[in-house]
Amino acid sequence: MIEVKNVTKKYGSTVAVDNISFDVKDGEVVGFLGPNGAGKSTTMNMITGFIEPTSGQIIVNGNDISKKQKKAKKDIGYMPENVPLYYELTAKEFITYMAELKMVKRNVRKQEVQEVIKEVGLEEVQNKLIRNLSRGYKQRVSMAGALIGNPDVIILDEPTVGLDPKQITEIRNLIKKLGQKHTVILSTHILSEVSQICERVIIINKGKIIAIDTPENLEKATKEKNSISITVEDPKDNMQNLKEKIKEIETIEFKRDNNDGTKQYIVTSSSDVDLRKKLFEVLPKEEIVIFELKKTETTLEDAFIKLIDKAKENDGIEKMQKEEVDNTQENDQIKNNVEEKEEKK
Repeated sequence: MIEVKNVTKKYGSTVAVDNISFDVKDGEVVGFLGPNGAGKSTTMNMITGFIEPTSGQIIVNGNDISKKQKKAKKDIGYMPENVPLYYELTAKEFITYMAELKMVKRNVRKQEVQEVIKEVGLEEVQNKLIRNLSRGYKQRVSMAGALIGNPDVIILDEPTVGLDPKQITEIRNLIKKLGQKHTVILSTHILSEVSQICERVIIINKGKIIAIDTPENLEKATKEKNSISITVEDPKDNMQNLKEKIKEIETIEFKRDNNDGTKQYIVTSSSDVDLRKKLFEVLPKEEIVIFELKKTETTLEDAFIKLIDKAKENDGIEKMQKEEVDNTQENDQIKNNVEEKEEKK
């Protein structure tokens, strides 16, 4: 469906996207993640044909976006981050205008506009001016503009930015429905959305792809420790000596005193050890009453942060190595210059 092959985008000497490659399969919902300035919007703008790559190839439905723009763009619906709308139009007028731009045939245009209005839940406000709509409804109008013409690929750039929790849930459910009919690329900072909606995740940082996998696999791959949150009543303060009783425990971290006299701790072990059974066996013998015990799970947000931090660490190592090479070359040059001067003497 979408193939990105060795794509680079430069602005002068600045490399915004650095030789990235990935594909999105037909009917797949993919999350495209990265910190601010990572190259997400630049990549999506290249996929839509809005800007051209400096090098590399982008293929949509078998059509090279640089060589067959008209055919490729026909298969793409794009919802930009900043919701560009014509506020003097009604919601229905805007969607109709987008249908005209996308050359939807006149004899089916009205029907398609009404179908999209229904699909995104705009029936009640379709005849209201866009300037008078709430932020959530404006997002829906922008999404309707992307959907009109029934494109195979839908690209959504921060579709829930600025929305309240209720509106976020509504847009999230709408995106899930879109995934049943379209290939979807979703860029968002709300990682819980990605875990719930997306089948795969692509993470980009400083213009480079640093991970491509399912949310579940990324969470597992970045999990370093088994961590258990435990709330106990411990009048004799025996939790401090628990490492002596259970050798598999690596750390015991006190979190807080609760108002009911209980205390909360985080107990960790290596990733291949589950402490829960031993805690249930040992704590009662130590006169520690368990009120709550639960295993803490690694989230996609945890995985994202660890991958970005690792990428920064690798960048630092590469920079140091480059500096060492540069210094060695500089020293060799100085040495050669000295030797040449000595020979001339």
